[in-house]
Amino acid sequence: MTVMDRTKTDADAALVEALRREDPQAPELLVETYGDRVYRLALRITGSNEDAEEAAQDALWTAARKISTFKGESAFGSWLYRIAANAAYQKLRARRSKAHEIAIDDVLPSFDDDGRHFEPMADWSDRVDEQALQGELRRVLGDAIDGLPPDYRTALVLHDVEGLSNPDIAEALGISLPAVKSRVHRSRLFVRKRLAEYMKTA
Repeated sequence: MTVMDRTKTDADAALVEALRREDPQAPELLVETYGDRVYRLALRITGSNEDAEEAAQDALWTAARKISTFKGESAFGSWLYRIAANAAYQKLRARRSKAHEIAIDDVLPSFDDDGRHFEPMADWSDRVDEQALQGELRRVLGDAIDGLPPDYRTALVLHDVEGLSNPDIAEALGISLPAVKSRVHRSRLFVRKRLAEYMKTA
């Protein structure tokens, strides 16, 4: 194991140990360390502040209560994100049927028979520094991410916002590594297409 691997593995060692011995301060430390991140993930999945708050509370409570089931085979954060994602999906399923979800293939850019993206996209990167556009671009970006189906949105947020590696996301969501890579890649194409459409009219 390399120094980097040990650092990553041990980053939450003190927190995990405190939870295991039922330290009275451990739940508060858990909330301080992961509360905001778990809430952001739940909000991206559910799209509802109320549902996100409930899912985040459920996830943190479950993690503290079931810490004995954490075997340390993966990072603690990955284990917690998986609990949080499941809690958020439960909230989502409770109020939204599959019929209302967006099919990712309906909104993605076009691909050729070999799976290559072939629609040319204008280079608008030199405009993103324009002061007048920055606030609006943030809104458009947020709307684009919110427009993704929950499974894709979750993978993108964990990768590009929370900074998790693809293997950690696969572990957190209980899916294969190729599935993670596909979801992140396709989500980025979708978001870029939405931004490009906005830049054409801006």
